[in-house]
Amino acid sequence: MPLELVTLRCRTDNYAYLLHGEEGTVLIDAPEAAPILRELSARDWTLSAILLTHHHADHTDGVAEIVRETGAMVIGAAADAHRLPPLDLRITPGEPLEVLGEPIEIIDVPGHTIGHVAFHFPQSGVVFTADSLMALGCGRLFEGTAQMMWDSLSRLNALPADTLICSGHDYCAGNGAFALSVDPGNQALRERLAAVQEARQPCAPATLALERATNPFLRVAALRASLGMENAPDAEVFARLRSMKDAF
Repeated sequence: MPLELVTLRCRTDNYAYLLHGEEGTVLIDAPEAAPILRELSARDWTLSAILLTHHHADHTDGVAEIVRETGAMVIGAAADAHRLPPLDLRITPGEPLEVLGEPIEIIDVPGHTIGHVAFHFPQSGVVFTADSLMALGCGRLFEGTAQMMWDSLSRLNALPADTLICSGHDYCAGNGAFALSVDPGNQALRERLAAVQEARQPCAPATLALERATNPFLRVAALRASLGMENAPDAEVFARLRSMKDAF
């Protein structure tokens, strides 16, 4: 049976996620403690673990308080252990890990940060991508290169189309405006933005199929000609789009 997913708004535009099953509850990223602890209390769920995608404070600031209140173990990338909160379990992309009775895939997704990882729960059809692949966009390249991020997005894009993409922020307004500026003829994009504006669907989570149809950073092949880059490698087209978004 798929795990139950709860999406939590934190801070001003962050998302955190709770996954619940017969074996307990885990949290993916901890932007702040209060809304997460309130939700756990309201549902009478006991938190067993916190999975961290990367070291940025807006994804880790709530860890210490949540651990004090719940005793949850903290899981994060071994490569980033020196700048993550204290870890009880250090994990490496590609190694096996079981969470809530479900084998999961740890995916290496550098670009936004070097040590960024994503957590894919194939049986439940969900992947937690934080600031790598985002709703209608991707994270800024604070530490990695465009090639790194393109490779990361390509790994995520290889997942099944019905996989639910759980990203780290609601940047839908800005990402959507940029997407429309470079892909104005995209009817699927216009319909998605209209649905979000009318609150008929959330900005995130969203299926990978929807991101493929509307996210410019997954549509480099479709946008190559309009950028005058017909013969450029995919990573170079991606880099141009990312630099355009940075200046948008």
